[in-house]
Amino acid sequence: MWRETITTEGPYNFERVLSRLSLDPVHTLNIEGKFVKVPLVIEDKPYVITVQSVGTIANPCFDISGSDEKVKDQVLKKIIKIFQFDFPLHTLGLHFQKTNIAEIFQQHAGTPLVLEFDPYRCLMKCIIHQQLNLAFAHKLTERFVKTFGYQVDDVWFYPRPETVAALQYDDLKALQFSGRKAEYVIDTSRLIAEGKLNFAELDMLSDDEIMKRLIKIRGIGPWTVQNLLLSGLGRPNLFPKADIGVQNAIKKHFKLNKKPTAEEMDQYSKQWEPYLSYATLYLWRSIE
Repeated sequence: MWRETITTEGPYNFERVLSRLSLDPVHTLNIEGKFVKVPLVIEDKPYVITVQSVGTIANPCFDISGSDEKVKDQVLKKIIKIFQFDFPLHTLGLHFQKTNIAEIFQQHAGTPLVLEFDPYRCLMKCIIHQQLNLAFAHKLTERFVKTFGYQVDDVWFYPRPETVAALQYDDLKALQFSGRKAEYVIDTSRLIAEGKLNFAELDMLSDDEIMKRLIKIRGIGPWTVQNLLLSGLGRPNLFPKADIGVQNAIKKHFKLNKKPTAEEMDQYSKQWEPYLSYATLYLWRSIE
C-alpha cells in the first residue's frame, strides 16, 4: 500500500467534482468522505486508486493511494492528468472575468475539467450516449458495464475492448441497445482490439487530424470526436457546437428567443479562446 500527497493551486472545488461524477451510477465515490475510487488499467492490469480531498477550496490538497508501489509513478501521472491538478484555475478565472460569460465563471469558480478515466471508456460512453436523454444514457451505460465489465474491490471497470469485440450484436440489443448502436460499439471495439485504432498514437495528433481520422469510422461523428478530445484526451480548446446542452446554456445566458446558430456561437465564443473546453464545461454547469 502506498500514499502520496499532492497539492495544487486554488481555487479547486473537489465537492463539485464529486457532485458531477455522482451523476454516473458506474462511479464509486463518497461525497461526505470527499473521495472517489478511480479504476485504472496499467500494463493490462486493473488497479483501484483512491483520490481523497484533505484540503480546502482555497488550498487544495489530495491524498492519492494505491496497492502496488511498482506502478505508483504511472498512476500519479494519470491521476494528475485526469483531475487536471497541474492546470491553474486561478489563471482561468482571470481570463474569463473579461469575457461575456464572466458571471457563469464567478458562480462556478474553482470547477476543474475532470477527464474520463481512460480514452476507451470515454469513446464507448460517447457512442452509447448519442441521441439519448441523459437518464436513459446512464442506465444503458450501467447495463453495459455491469453485464460485460468486471469489479475489483467493489469498483466497476468497463469491459476490455477484446471482450466487447467478441460480442454479438444481439448481446447488446438484449440490453435495449438499438441495432445500429450495438454495431457501432462492437465494431469500434474490434478496431481497437485489432490494433487498427490506437489511443496512444491518436493522442500525438492534432485535434484536426484526430477528427479527420475518426469520422471515417462508422458511428463516430463530429460530436463524438469533440467529446473524446475534450473529456478523453483533455484538449483545452474544444467547443462542441452541436451539443444541445451548450446550445441551451448559451440561449439561457444570452436571453435568446431560440437556440443560437453556429455563426452566433462562433461570435460569442471568440472571447473564450484558448480555453473553449472550460467554457463548454462551465456552460454545462450553468444549466445542471
